[in-house]
Amino acid sequence: MTPDPPRRIARVRPLSPATDGRTPPGGEQFYVTNAATDFASDAGRQWTVIDSPFPGSSANANSAPRAGWERGATVPQDAFSFLAPSVPGNVLGMAHNTGRAGRDLPPQAFHKAATSVVGPGEAIELAAGVGLVEPEAELAVVVGRKAKALTLDTARSAVLGFTIGNDVTARDLQKSDDLWLSAKSQDTFTPAGPWIVTGLDPADLPVSVVHNGTELSPASTADLGWKVDEILVYLSSFMTLHPGDLVLTGFPATSARLAAGDTVTCRVGGIGELTNPVRVAAPLD
Repeated sequence: MTPDPPRRIARVRPLSPATDGRTPPGGEQFYVTNAATDFASDAGRQWTVIDSPFPGSSANANSAPRAGWERGATVPQDAFSFLAPSVPGNVLGMAHNTGRAGRDLPPQAFHKAATSVVGPGEAIELAAGVGLVEPEAELAVVVGRKAKALTLDTARSAVLGFTIGNDVTARDLQKSDDLWLSAKSQDTFTPAGPWIVTGLDPADLPVSVVHNGTELSPASTADLGWKVDEILVYLSSFMTLHPGDLVLTGFPATSARLAAGDTVTCRVGGIGELTNPVRVAAPLD
């Protein structure tokens, strides 16, 4: 069977609000797709509205259709903003998966709060006294179906596609918190996007961080100790994965310290770039 050609799927918000008073408090969301191979071409900037690729997930359902946003409608890229590619129930990462030496340790996962997820262009916020904070550009799996007890033969069937995840980490808190919860789950600490790419081979994709316009030393997903299928087999051995869940696979490249006023871009070959500004977190009410 010939595999389907790669395409992009994005979760987006129209820039022009609905005029019928039906806009939900959090704003509208629709899923769109594009099959152009040149993302920057004219064709690559024309998207088609589709049904949600996560059937049964109310958090990932399309908003009520309206003029110009019905299924099958064509919308130009300048008519919407990109959101995080899904609303996940779980955000999971692999500890110690920064290189081939990771295979010398048993596989171990960590959990990031779903509330840490933000989309392209949204700010990474640094709380007062948080200490050293670094970005981690990672290939992220977007789960497409409910899955448990996957095998190496079935793991890829649970994958809708791949996106870019920035596993922002507070290093000082990571040293003092054995579970890494405070280091990984702070609000805004998981930028993701800008879209999902289906049909992508994740075996050898370049990965890098661009810090304030300077690209740091890159690496490749081939450098990861535990690979995509193995990660999914491990995670699904003890928990059920759900449509829209995000699985961060590991960071093999070079990072840098983040400070307010910075801009950080995460690059993954075959997907593109995810860019976010950095600012001081606003005081809590």
